[in-house]
Amino acid sequence: MKRLCAFTAGHAPSWTALGLRALSLAALSAMALGLMALGVVIVVAGCSVPSEESVDEMLAKHATNPPVHGGTLNLGTVYVTLSALSWDTADWSWKQNHDTGGSYEQLFAADLDQRVGKGGAYPFRTEAWLPFEAMRGELAEHWEWEDPLTLVVTLRRGVMFSDKPGVMAARELDAHDVVFTYQRQKASPRKIANYFKHIDSVTAREDHVVVFSMSEYNAEWAYRFGYGYYSAIVPRELGDVDARDWRNVAGSGPFELERYIEGNLQHYSANPNYWDRESLDGTDYKIPFVDNVRYRVIKDEATYFTALRTAKIDILEPIRWLGVDYLKRSTPELRWSRWESGIGSFIVMRLDEKPFDDIRVRRALNLAINQQAIVDEFYGGNAEIMGYPMHTEFEGYYEPLEAMRPSVQELFGYDPDKARQLLAEAGYPDGFTFTMQMSTANPDQVDLAPLLVSYLADIGVTMKVEPMEYSAYLSTMTTRKHKSGYFLASGHTNPTTSLRKNFQTGQLWNASQYSNPEFDRRIEVLLGTRSEDERKRMVREMTQDILDEAPYVWLPTQYLYTAWWPWVKNYDGELRAGAVRPWPIYARIWIDQELKQEMGF
Repeated sequence: MKRLCAFTAGHAPSWTALGLRALSLAALSAMALGLMALGVVIVVAGCSVPSEESVDEMLAKHATNPPVHGGTLNLGTVYVTLSALSWDTADWSWKQNHDTGGSYEQLFAADLDQRVGKGGAYPFRTEAWLPFEAMRGELAEHWEWEDPLTLVVTLRRGVMFSDKPGVMAARELDAHDVVFTYQRQKASPRKIANYFKHIDSVTAREDHVVVFSMSEYNAEWAYRFGYGYYSAIVPRELGDVDARDWRNVAGSGPFELERYIEGNLQHYSANPNYWDRESLDGTDYKIPFVDNVRYRVIKDEATYFTALRTAKIDILEPIRWLGVDYLKRSTPELRWSRWESGIGSFIVMRLDEKPFDDIRVRRALNLAINQQAIVDEFYGGNAEIMGYPMHTEFEGYYEPLEAMRPSVQELFGYDPDKARQLLAEAGYPDGFTFTMQMSTANPDQVDLAPLLVSYLADIGVTMKVEPMEYSAYLSTMTTRKHKSGYFLASGHTNPTTSLRKNFQTGQLWNASQYSNPEFDRRIEVLLGTRSEDERKRMVREMTQDILDEAPYVWLPTQYLYTAWWPWVKNYDGELRAGAVRPWPIYARIWIDQELKQEMGF
């Protein structure tokens, strides 16, 4: 069944290159699909594409193959275009769990026995949210509240840090490593303001018992130092080496970082002494199943589509809707899942600078954008018109647009006449000019930007686009040197964090510099509320309030697709088992070598 054909990949012209909105969105969409079919992957004459029936017959024949160990899992991850940002957990990089999460474990993780693929209720795709009922102990064997402000965590015994020449000899993880990690994170000059302010101390009561003493309750306790972005538990020997060097990553997880080539490859090998197991059909198996995991860093969309079609990668996690129909026709063997992006996109407007200190200007820019047309035609219906700051999977926290107050609903409508009126009332009857910085690593932003430029031009506003390489783009925001406009793609994280990190005064990801003392106070009350039902009510109300303030030009949140070859087993499109941490998922994947060989690879 091997395909005796060749493939060539080229760059389909981005919509940026097509200039202004001279064509309708529908025409642009059709053009993009045609360019993808011709430019992204060209199937040479004579290449046979297997029928759907033959694929199904083959899969049925191998459906009962038992799990096997060995092989290599090649990945185009959710962040396929991005190299690691930092290997030092004290740098507070949002991408660390993605890169080091195979080596560094956490106190808590997703209970993957509850995933949809095992008959459970949870798809485990949202960026950084674990409902309490879907969370399990990872390094924590169990935990309990000794009193309302004292959390006692008992660690698993027998969890071993790997031997790492020049860093440490193999030894058992203990409570002192958790204390060291917490103190190191708390002392970091790059930490998020007030992130640990609810914790008075973290102490080792015994070698495997850790006590978190809190000054106040925080509803994010499990996220802040449990399964969150900055919760990785590192050995205390890391204090004696350069933690920024990838060669010094040494943890207890299922994989060890073997090799790193910036802009190309991150190679991980299986930890032979890993502690966890996977139960399948009543049998417990040692994990990880695969010997190696390779993150392929591929900056070009056409190239990573080709890598998927030619089985150079086994899983491609982020696929825009434009490529889906073509890939399904040309490569019917692929399996698929569709998911709402855990990242919202919007134009940040700096409220500490004119003209965006005036809410009339901010609302005008929102009214100038035809959001429904973008959903229907730019995304082909594959988007939520209002999917940020709350994700639709945040059950009880998310409120649909049609249930919101009229002034909020208005912002997602299209009314250029009222937009011009608001600008005139604010003192800008002839419009104004501003610069919007954006990352070249996000193809969706690159393609959408010229349409946004054109919409704003219709109301007399000139938006100059300044493309930037990702690391420089991120740095200019985190150092507060970004321009008055900034095209930000920001994660939903979890329901309470989404409001805190984006809109509380002084927070790192508060790029708009939104500052409202009353809103800050409400955030603190929210985080101190023990009742989840009450938190849900508060979040719904606060979300409407912040939408009404329009610190951003709100844009639709797209749906993405994940595709994988059918020899990838024990996998159903799960993306995250904690905050941007896919590693417990990868450790449970096994490769059906017989099926892969029969399919010609």
